[in-house]
Amino acid sequence: MKLSDFKKHLKGKEKIAFQLPNGSLVPNHFHVTEVGAISKKFIDCGGTLREEKVINFQLWEENDYNHRLHPEKLIHIIELSEEKLNLEDNEIEVEYQGETISKYGLDIANGIFMLTTKQTDCLAKDACGIPEKKKVRLSEIPISSSNSCTPGSGCC
Repeated sequence: MKLSDFKKHLKGKEKIAFQLPNGSLVPNHFHVTEVGAISKKFIDCGGTLREEKVINFQLWEENDYNHRLHPEKLIHIIELSEEKLNLEDNEIEVEYQGETISKYGLDIANGIFMLTTKQTDCLAKDACGIPEKKKVRLSEIPISSSNSCTPGSGCC
C-alpha cells in the first residue's frame, strides 16, 4: 500500500487496527514509534545495480494501556514526516516486534490494516540458472487411461 492510500484510509476512522498474518491483532495500545524513508541500493546476484525505496512505519507496544494512537494523530505524524523528510508516495513497509524485528507489507480489508508477509527472492534467476516456474492449469494436463483413476475403482 502506498502512503497516499494509507492516509486516505485513515481519514474519518475512529480507531486504527493492524492484523498480523496469523490473524491476531496488534494490541490496540500500540504506538508508531518511527515514520521513515528507507532507500536501499544494492547489486543482485546477477550483477544488476538496483534501488528500492519504501516508507517505514515501526509499530511498538508495551504496557502503556492509557495512550492510544488516534487516526488524527497518526495523520499529523505522517504529514510532519512528509514535510521534514520529503517523503515520496512509496510503498509502506511495517516493522513489528516478534521473536525479532519482522518486516511486513501493508494491505487493508474490512477497515483493518493487514500486515502481509514478505518473502526473499532471487532477482536474477536467469543469471543463476534457476528455471522459470510455469503455471499450468490442471484441466490442461493430458490424462492417459493407464495412470488415471475412475470413480468407484478404489484407487483414490
